[in-house]
Amino acid sequence: MYDKKELCEKIKGLYPDIGECGIDVDVEYDEAKKAWIVDLKKAKHELKTHLEPEEADQCMEGKQCVSLGLQVAQLRANIERMPD
Repeated sequence: MYDKKELCEKIKGLYPDIGECGIDVDVEYDEAKKAWIVDLKKAKHELKTHLEPEEADQCMEGKQCVSLGLQVAQLRANIERMPD
């Protein structure tokens, strides 16, 4: 098993321009939803998405990061379009 720091570092590995873990991007496991919450921040804007544990597992095992990559890319695109 991996922890939130390792998953955050994996996201940074996919998108090195995102920023610092715990500041610009953060991940937290939500027990109630049984899913990882990926939280992306830029200036005063903040967006979140859910990541199923199976998708995170596959990515962390080096098998497939397509779902994680698409979700983070969509978050980033949405946040980039927000006016300052």
